[in-house]
Amino acid sequence: MSEFALKTSLPQYLRVEQERIQRVAAERGLDFFPIVFEILSYDQMNEIAAYGGFPNRFPHWRFGMEYERLSKSYEYGLSKIYEMVINNNPSYAYLLEGNSLVDQKLVMSHVCGHVDFFKNNFCFRSTDLDTGGKTTNPVERPSNYDPNRRWIDKMANHGSRVRRHTARLGINKVEEFVDHCMSLENLIDPHAAFSGRREAPSEEEPEAREVPRLRSKDYMESFINPTEYLDEQRRKIEAERSAEKKFPPRPERDILRFLLDHAPLERWEHDVLDVVREEALYFVPQMQTKIMNEGWATYWHSKLMTEGILEASEIVEYADNASGVLATSGGRLNPYKLGIELYRNIEERWNKGQFGKEWDEVDDADAKRHWNLRLGLGKKKIFEVRALYNDVTFIDEFLTPEFAQEQKLFSFDWSNRNERYEIASRDFQNVKQKLLAQLTNAGNPIICVDDANFENRGELLLHHEHQGVDLQGDYAREVMASLVRVWKRPVNLETVVDNKPTTLRYDGKEHSSRSAKAA
Repeated sequence: MSEFALKTSLPQYLRVEQERIQRVAAERGLDFFPIVFEILSYDQMNEIAAYGGFPNRFPHWRFGMEYERLSKSYEYGLSKIYEMVINNNPSYAYLLEGNSLVDQKLVMSHVCGHVDFFKNNFCFRSTDLDTGGKTTNPVERPSNYDPNRRWIDKMANHGSRVRRHTARLGINKVEEFVDHCMSLENLIDPHAAFSGRREAPSEEEPEAREVPRLRSKDYMESFINPTEYLDEQRRKIEAERSAEKKFPPRPERDILRFLLDHAPLERWEHDVLDVVREEALYFVPQMQTKIMNEGWATYWHSKLMTEGILEASEIVEYADNASGVLATSGGRLNPYKLGIELYRNIEERWNKGQFGKEWDEVDDADAKRHWNLRLGLGKKKIFEVRALYNDVTFIDEFLTPEFAQEQKLFSFDWSNRNERYEIASRDFQNVKQKLLAQLTNAGNPIICVDDANFENRGELLLHHEHQGVDLQGDYAREVMASLVRVWKRPVNLETVVDNKPTTLRYDGKEHSSRSAKAA
């Protein structure tokens, strides 16, 4: 990227538009980091996109594969990247060379919404580098909030670290280990930054416990407290002590953190795994707020463009482009569309007072349709929602039966009889639960470390929190193989297969499974 790093600054006419758009956005109440816009050709844009929005990452073939996919998709007219923006302070955003002026103004307005969201939504507090990755109260922040989010520099440093190991050990050895680490990158705790300080393991010897005895006279001791009774009490105490010594003492959600702390890794392996975990945690807030983030940016580009940015002659072109952003198609959820419509719905409801106990107790559909207390609280409410919610809580709290009916939401399943996807249900609760299940942990299985000394053999025991969907067998086997590479001992996984509790095992040579007792 350094070849064109000095040739990507905005031309003067776009600088003027940027200043005007940011001024209008600030007047409307948006609060964002400084934004640096750069303009790129389509192949430069694809290269940046393949790196997840960054100009420099650690070397890996997956980024090259993604670049090829994006390039072919653009060349065949299947897709086009209009903009990208990075959660950084200052924030960097990229415009596509050759877009019309209306497109560029739309993208700048959209970016202002994104950067306001990056700065103010609580999920992104986990990416503040000056807090050491720990933010126990994400809602509270100083009035002069200006965090260290120099992630462009940090990603470049990660690249330097991995390249240094590659130069010393050879590309094949390092890349093979990076492959394993990246197959484990979703085995993290997405809420790690808000869970407080980690407890340091105690190195003190447990206090000796006295075996409890029943009170008795000396001459009755052998009858009241026989040897068999004392031995039984001693065994109970040892069992309790063994349970207390279980390692880890409670299930550990952040499997990568556990491996960094306890796996027998070489120094370079530890460094590579640490890089992969840090970068995985950086992208977690974007995973948690896709609908909210895109909906907020779309809401504000719509507001800004139609209330102060567009010239009269540009309205038709803007409307054509905006309709493409909000278009829906069968079998795919459009986060832009769902997000903006739900924000608009919240704004309307709080403007009209359509919330609270009195509203909930109204049964007359006609009365609800004409309900308007003229409270005017809509704008204040959507700013509050933008700051305090993620996608799961956003959908859980604000998706209503009326909204689902208005937006014609439905769930769908594969029909074996007709060999196609078909509408399964329009029932509100069914649609809502399907949507929440899709958003929870980004649809990834929830897996924890349950025992690092399983059956006293130094094996790793993981537990899958089964929520009605079985693990995909080929994925599970590959992930277990990667875990064995890192843990360097056999790995076991408790899960449910075809409604039966099952323990999967991989010893480094072959995969096996056996039935397990239900917990």
